[in-house]
Formats: sequence, structure tokens, C-alpha cells
Amino acid sequence: MEKPKIVAIVGPTALGKSLLALRLARHFQGEIISSDSVQVYRDLNIGSGKLPPDQRRQAPHHLIDILDLDQDYSAGLFRQQADMIIGDRYKRGIPIVVVGGTGLYLKVLTRGLFRGPTSNPELRSTLRERAKAGGSPGLHRELQGLDPEVSSRIHPQDTLRIIRAMEVFYQTNIPLSRHHREHAFLEKPYEVFKVGLICAREKMYRWIEARTDEMIAAGWAEEVKSLLDQGYAPGLRSLQSLGYKHMVSYVMGKMTLSEAIYSIKRDTRRYAKRQLTWFRGDPEIHWYPAQQENFSAIAQGVEEFFFHSSPEGRVSFLRQEC
Repeated sequence: MEKPKIVAIVGPTALGKSLLALRLARHFQGEIISSDSVQVYRDLNIGSGKLPPDQRRQAPHHLIDILDLDQDYSAGLFRQQADMIIGDRYKRGIPIVVVGGTGLYLKVLTRGLFRGPTSNPELRSTLRERAKAGGSPGLHRELQGLDPEVSSRIHPQDTLRIIRAMEVFYQTNIPLSRHHREHAFLEKPYEVFKVGLICAREKMYRWIEARTDEMIAAGWAEEVKSLLDQGYAPGLRSLQSLGYKHMVSYVMGKMTLSEAIYSIKRDTRRYAKRQLTWFRGDPEIHWYPAQQENFSAIAQGVEEFFFHSSPEGRVSFLRQEC
């Protein structure tokens, strides 16, 4: 049977993926699925990089603003919900554009999910207590010894993923990276045209810093203060996401605004580098310089994918000028 076709927009943060997805959805009368682990939360608006509501109304968006801050989300749940949307729109002949910076979500959607052993409540509780007592970076260093490959892809503050990787190892005596290789992620429920936005690294860093300044000017600190005033705990996973944890520390008086801004810019640059590493390993991505002027070339590639044969001639990853 013919597989549904979807377009995926990938690449580092701050290069305009959401705007490109919107332009493509409008051009092809399609709909957008967000593959972003922060934009799922209703009240995380400024720091998550969501498009303003008036822009989102220009094309249907899915999996944005679907959770309260104290609700959990996962790659598996993302896949279930995205599968339902794609299946319904495919029957109705509506193109789908998937966009977001959470590479794991796209991988799970297009290649399947390694489910692993069932959670061991006692082991998980022990690891959580250790994380509280000694901090997540300590667990992360231990994970480096157990599974260097997986630890290199997990941020030292990402307690949930650190614990899950350690849980898999201690239950099976096999590193999660080996499980992933053996699982091979061979499911291919969709035909996917992957558009990657790329830019010279120094220019990307300048864009990251400029966007951070814009978010601060737009009231990011006030947004976070309002959430804490509503009674949301500062330690919630949603409020420990990139940038938000620094603004929480600022609002709570644990760092100055200048310290928070410096830390956000630094950690966002590091995050962008990890995103580059993640996406660089995918040979299916067609890379385009991150310029609005390239829209016609990208749209032509998407049109050929949707309506004709698969486009040829990927742009080399090494062509990073934009």
C-alpha cells in the first residue's frame, strides 16, 4: 500500500523553522504538527519560540498548547497523537508538515520506538532520590561510564532521560545505545522529505543571542513570574526546560538578570551544537541555507516530493553559508 507522505523541517534552534513550516503549509494548503517538547505546554509562550497566535491562525497547528505545566509528555505519546492526525489528514488529501527541534520525536515518528523493559518503581525511586541528593550531573557522570554513547546525547540536567537510560542498563545489563542499535528503528510508516535549515555557526550564534534579547524584551521574566504566582512548582520538568530554568532562578532571586541572560545564550548555543550533531548523522536530510530567499527552491523540492518523483541532489551539509 502507498504510504502517507509528510514533510519534516529540522535543524538548530533560531533559524526560522516554524516560519518556513507556516509558509509551506499555506503554499500547499496543508497543516502543521509541532514536534517540540516545550511548545506542548499552554503557558510557555515566549521562551518556547511559539509563533504568535495571529500567525498560527494562518494554518492549522497541532500538538501546541495541549498540556498544563504539571502534566507529563513523552515521545511515545507524541507518536500516538501525530499518527492519528496524519492518518486522518491523509484520507482527506491534506499535506502535513512536521516541524520542531526535538529530534527524538521525529525519529520515533518516522522510525519507531524502542520501548525497553517495564519501569521498576523501586529502582526508579532510588535513582530519583540520588538525583535530588547529589544533583542530576552526578548521575550523568555515572551514566557516562555505563553508556558513553547515550550520555553524550543527554543534557546533564535532563533527569528523566538520565534515569531512564540508567534504569534500562541496570535492568538488562545492556547499554541503551546497544538496545537502540539492535532495535535498528526500521519501521517506516511514512515517506518523508526532510528539509534541514543550516547556517554558518557564528551567524547562528548571533541569531540565538538576538532572539534571546527579543524574548527578554517581550516579557519572558513576567511570564515566568506569573506562572510561579499561580502556584506552579519551580522544579516542574516543564519549568526546567532550556531557558525557563534560568528565568525561574532569576525570578526567585537566585541570579541576576544579566547572569540569567548570559546563561540562556550560552546554553542555547550548546543546545544548537547538539542539535547539529544529531541531525548531521541523518543522510536523508536535504540541507538549505536558512534564508527567506530560498523558499522557492524548498517549495519546489516539496512539490516534487508530494506530486512527482523524489527530488534529487541534496545540498551538502558543508555548505553552511546563509
